Amino acid sequence: MSAAALTDRAQVPSAGRIVVKVGSSSLTSPDGRLDVERLRALVDVLAARRAAGGQVVLVSSGAIAAAIGPLGLPGRPRDLATQQAAASVGQGLLVAHYTKAFADHGLRVGQVLLTADDTVRRTHYRNAHRALSRLLDLGVVPIINENDAVATEEIRFGDNDRLAALVSHLVHADALVLLTDVDGLYTGPPTRAGSQRIPLVRGPRDLDGIDVTARGSAVGTGGMVTKLESVSIATQSGIPVVLTSAAQAGQALAGADVGTWFSATGSRRGVRLLWLAHAARTRGRLVLDAGAVRALTERHTSLLPAGVTSFEGSFEAGDPVELVGPDLVVIARGLVGYSSDEIGDLLGRTTADLRRDLGPGYDRELVNRDDLVLVRRRRVAEPARPVEEAAAGAAGAAGAARGRVADV
Repeated sequence: MSAAALTDRAQVPSAGRIVVKVGSSSLTSPDGRLDVERLRALVDVLAARRAAGGQVVLVSSGAIAAAIGPLGLPGRPRDLATQQAAASVGQGLLVAHYTKAFADHGLRVGQVLLTADDTVRRTHYRNAHRALSRLLDLGVVPIINENDAVATEEIRFGDNDRLAALVSHLVHADALVLLTDVDGLYTGPPTRAGSQRIPLVRGPRDLDGIDVTARGSAVGTGGMVTKLESVSIATQSGIPVVLTSAAQAGQALAGADVGTWFSATGSRRGVRLLWLAHAARTRGRLVLDAGAVRALTERHTSLLPAGVTSFEGSFEAGDPVELVGPDLVVIARGLVGYSSDEIGDLLGRTTADLRRDLGPGYDRELVNRDDLVLVRRRRVAEPARPVEEAAAGAAGAAGAARGRVADV
């Protein structure tokens, strides 16, 4: 791999290791069936990259779509059980086609099915990293998909775009190439008159005013919003991204001016913070006053009990929680230092008060700054309960049910 992050699309041909993600809509015909010719065309491009000396990790959707025809389904199933069954049938069909297509170029493939935990939890991360690194060392092309056959609503990525970004971090990729059914990011829906391709995005501010609300393909699960979320994961971790169509994959890997180039905006994050920011399902919510918000976002301090006005959810010490401001906008995630049974007596009180009234050990932070990560701001769906109500009901079943809050 290259020693430093790529700074320009012209450097893509010299990158040592690239993750390529292809969506279902790029591999299927209009009726939802797997289009083998499209698949083989992509394999030809990736095989040429391998022949030139570069390593390739392929994140491929299409398992569920591949089973639509053979199972006689009218379209992509909506219920989880049928999705799991279709994935079980379709994954074998998909990999069989990849195996044959790559074999025609003298290349072997290895199937790797992952869940969110495999890319971000420390033990799973090490195991997945070791397995993928060994496959690459052996000259094998890893083909990765979400483990849809056993996934639940609790652990699903929901689409392979985010999976591809996390895999890019996992394998220490030099770049991520997202292949979709549009040839780049546009100033508006590509079908709208006057919309123009955006060739370069240097950072989030370049996206101000861009309309990305159009829905994705009927056979895929992600639209442009999810793609930009995955772009954010990669670029904030120091990995640049090329977003373009599958038809332009060869040009993109050759460094041509196609699609949209997203420059890396950060450096590699530790596994724990990556998990907190992008994969952890939070167990509760702490509402901060304005002073605590400033302390976290401007001075990067730990979160003390005095800065929290209320909480919601049922959680144990060490669980991930959301941190929201008084305007109910999520600003961060962190690992809370107390359980929901303990926290009600602490909020709004100084550490000196807690040390005096409750004794040593209760004067520590609610969230240590080393266990906290700032996130892209968004408004929560509903307000947290007042301190009195939260404290009274935190241990109850109703509190546990309310403790589930949506991921960033």
